[in-house]
Parts: sequence; structure tokens; C-alpha cells
Amino acid sequence: MNIRSLTRGDGVVIGAAVLLFIASFLDLYSIDGAPDDADIPSLWGSGPVVLGVLLAGIIGAALVVVTKGLPQVPKVAGLDLGQFGVAFTVFAAWSALGNIFDPAGGFDNGEGSISDAFGPGTGLILALIATLVMAAAAVATPLVPALKGSLLPAARPAAPQPYGAQPPGGYGYPGAPQPQQPYGAGQPQQPYGGQPQPAQPQAPQPQPAAADFSPFWFAVPVPRPLFDESGSQTPIAELAPGTWYLAVEQRGAALVAQTQDGRRGVLQDTSGIQRG
Repeated sequence: MNIRSLTRGDGVVIGAAVLLFIASFLDLYSIDGAPDDADIPSLWGSGPVVLGVLLAGIIGAALVVVTKGLPQVPKVAGLDLGQFGVAFTVFAAWSALGNIFDPAGGFDNGEGSISDAFGPGTGLILALIATLVMAAAAVATPLVPALKGSLLPAARPAAPQPYGAQPPGGYGYPGAPQPQQPYGAGQPQQPYGGQPQPAQPQAPQPQPAAADFSPFWFAVPVPRPLFDESGSQTPIAELAPGTWYLAVEQRGAALVAQTQDGRRGVLQDTSGIQRG
């Protein structure tokens, strides 16, 4: 999984999931007048809380984050797994809110409900906060530009060479040492005992025409599809923020880009790209 494809909203979801996991080991409820050393179960001691809050929240966060690193997100019943993850986080927040109002699960001693003596414990309160933050970040990330930004800054490539260029000092490099000529080479030849002959003028060598386009490295601000060079509108890959790609050709406003695994395609939306 490419962690540079994660957004700031994904970072909030991950942090909320960690807080939810920590809260799962704290008290489920509190009892009025109970001693400090009272044996009160953690969130793992309640089946509804485990299924409706803990597992739903952690599974939802995992689906939201993991699907960002997949080249093509699997779909179930027409919905991708990321959308299922958002639904799980919202359900976890809703379940945590319900358990806050009834942490004891309607406990009754046979003569009337004594659930009023019970209050939400530290673990249940933290679980509610974690699931609310998680659900809000999962829902708002595609809508809020600040949350759609890359979680990690793009690492600049170390002195990238243009596509197909020779390394410095190689063949044709201006500073490459010239081979030594043998003694007398390059001097005008003269016949034995005669006058030196004027050197014949050399025809100028044609200079290669400079290319209008030079390949360069670039990074995209948000995930963008890469289409086949044949003109098909079916994406062959997705460019992720935080990763450098090589632009090898320009076609109007579009670029022909090459991925790390050697695949080439057309990037139609080049707005806001960062050149390396």
C-alpha cells in the first residue's frame, strides 16, 4: 500500500480508530456510590458495544483507508468498499450514541429498573467521541478541500535525468575528454620538397534540431485517472498524490505519463500538477 496516497482526512480516520481501540479497554459504565476498586467490565464485556461500536468502527476505518491504496476498488452490489466503510463508521457512531443513554442495557432487579444508577463509563464516552470524529472525517473528506490534501508531502526526486538522457561525462557530453590525436595528425599535408598545401575547408556539420518538449517529473494534487493511449476512456491506472511520475510526451493540453511499473497512458487533467 502506498501511504503517500493517503489524505489528511484518512489521517483523522486512522487517529480516531486508534482512540477507539484504546477506549475499548476502559470502563463500560459507572455506578453511583461504587468504590474505586469496583470490578466494572470494559467495552469488550458488552456484546452490543463490541459488534455495533468497536468492530463496526474499526472495520469501517480499515475499509476507508485501505481502498485508497488499491489501483481499482472492488465493488459489492454496485458500491465500492470505501462507501461501505463510510457507512460502517456512521453506524458505529449511531450505536455509541445509543449506548451512552443506556450503558447498563436496561438492567432490572425485578422490582423496577435501576438503570438510573448507572452512567456511561470513561471507555464509552471516549468511544462516542472517536466514532463521531471518524464518521465526520470519512463523510467530509471527499467534500472539504483541506481534508483532500496529501497526508505526507511529496518527496522530491534526487536530480532526475531526462527521459533517455546519457549520464554526465558519457558519450557526447560537452565536458567529456577528447581522445588524443597522434603526432602530426590534423596538420596540412605537403608533398616532399614542395610548398605546403592549403587545408581543405570542412563542410559544417548539421546541428540536431532542439526538441520542443523535454520530459520532466511531476506529481498530481489529487488522485487522477490515466487513460489508454489509443483514446479509450477506460482508465488503465490511477495517479496518486505524493508520488512522482515521468511525463514523456505532450499532446495538446494532455500529457503522456509513465508509471513506476512502466505503464504509459494519457493524463487528461493536468491542472495543478507539481513539476519536479
